[in-house]
Amino acid sequence: MTALPLSAQHCLPRKGKEHALDEAAIGALMPLVPGWKLSAQGDALVKDFRFENFHHTLGFINAVGYMANHEDHHPDIEAGYGHCKLRWSTHDVGGLSLNDFICAARVDALLER
Repeated sequence: MTALPLSAQHCLPRKGKEHALDEAAIGALMPLVPGWKLSAQGDALVKDFRFENFHHTLGFINAVGYMANHEDHHPDIEAGYGHCKLRWSTHDVGGLSLNDFICAARVDALLER
């Protein structure tokens, strides 16, 4: 890993089990993405964002989509009136990779602007 904050890093191609994070690495990274939770299976990062209305929710989804396309790493998105649930995992490694934590941190940074 680098000394750069997660939100300043960029995703790299990560294919194969050797890029899957183990429990120790996941435990070390979780404090860097406050509010994100591990899925029940432990193979994804999940967070439900709340907004005033659908207009703000849709704006958030568009911003996440733009960032995800730029990083070439895409979340599962579930949305409704006033909320958007994101789920990051790396299908090519069968669980979590550093890319998931980078994207979670980048999403949080979107809301700080």
